[in-house]
Amino acid sequence: MSDTPIVSIVVPAYNGERHIRQCVESVLTQTIPDFELICVNDGSTDGTGSLLDDMAARDDRMRVIHQENKGEGAARNAGLDVARGRYLAFFDADDFAARTFYCCALDEAQYVKNHATKTARAAKRVRARHRFALTGTPMENRLSELWSIFDFLMPGLLGSYMRFREHFELDITGGDEDAARRLRSLVAPFMLRRLKADVLQDLPDKLESVVYVPMEAEQQRLYAAHEQQLRDALTLQKNNRNNKRFHERKVEVLAELTKLRQLCCDPRLLYENYAGHAAKLDAIAEIVESAMDAGEKTLVFSQFTSFLSLIAEVLDARGVPYFTITGATPKKRRLDLVNAFNDDDTPVFLVSLKAGGTGLNLTGASVVVHADPWWNAAAQNQATDRAHRIGQTQVVSVHKVIAKDTVEERILHLQDAKTDLADQVIGAGGVSLASLSQEELLDLLDG
Repeated sequence: MSDTPIVSIVVPAYNGERHIRQCVESVLTQTIPDFELICVNDGSTDGTGSLLDDMAARDDRMRVIHQENKGEGAARNAGLDVARGRYLAFFDADDFAARTFYCCALDEAQYVKNHATKTARAAKRVRARHRFALTGTPMENRLSELWSIFDFLMPGLLGSYMRFREHFELDITGGDEDAARRLRSLVAPFMLRRLKADVLQDLPDKLESVVYVPMEAEQQRLYAAHEQQLRDALTLQKNNRNNKRFHERKVEVLAELTKLRQLCCDPRLLYENYAGHAAKLDAIAEIVESAMDAGEKTLVFSQFTSFLSLIAEVLDARGVPYFTITGATPKKRRLDLVNAFNDDDTPVFLVSLKAGGTGLNLTGASVVVHADPWWNAAAQNQATDRAHRIGQTQVVSVHKVIAKDTVEERILHLQDAKTDLADQVIGAGGVSLASLSQEELLDLLDG
């Protein structure tokens, strides 16, 4: 390794000139006395190379390497002291297998939360004297995720997973507050948690509300019939005391629960010939129009892209322009849409929660609507933070649109209970439908 610390940045072609300039300048303005910044241009042909060359000409600490190789391969071939790469491609690289790094840092460390995945196993094979994990969601659904991250950071601190499950996970999920405190005392010394309120004191307030929407007759009848059918099936399994049968059918049960959620949104998500009313559409349209009257822009998140399409139809009928991002939207197109939304007068952005719940800067909006709230509080909060983040100048209003007297309303209460328990351990949490017990599912349906 050279005596002068080297910072490397691999520049993806689709990042955009403004973002590349901000990234490079943020490094050059640091107060590190002696360092060299190497920017590896990954072969882009959109003017990125010229931009980097111009910046390097103004600062002798910076030099640019132009390569046809992409991503992490460019960093390796450049012989840098610092290498950056995508998770699986980087960890599986043969030329890293024999190396011992001074430091290995995982950004978005929730990608290794499932200890059984190839990505998690590969990350834990990397040899490094020091390890760091950066994540906004160290535990999204279950305590095993926290164990997996610490198994990367400090193998053995929490024991094997079976020992962890026996001594902590089962007790804590059962409501044992003493076990939660014991686990917190183990992990707290090695966790640095930054709350947005602590580091962004000038950030405007975030006001959250729940909008309860009663379903009308035909939608209510369809929902009630599906709910009763699922309740009867679960009750029968419980009375038979056949827990093995429940675990075998759990995927089917969760699929039926998803159907209930779709019926809460709009029965047309299940029945193409449904011609009745869908109460949520009117409620969402009213929130959007109220925001427009106040000169504010709105983000609308949904798990179901088909529901976004129905919302789009309502906006079209009312002459309201909008942008849409789903999983099918190419990355460069997403960036173009985000920049346009923040800069122009388009009042609404329809966003698939999985496709746009993280990684986007949408501070042009100050109203956020969760059309069918995600059961995981952490994922939902990350989506809200697309607007409530650095650069926001207005108070952000967040609306969770909930079908009244349905599984949606009851699961919010369950989510709160699960989050309270997770707060005892790490200060953040959520709930996963896949982690619910038979009794919890019945509670959801019984109200």
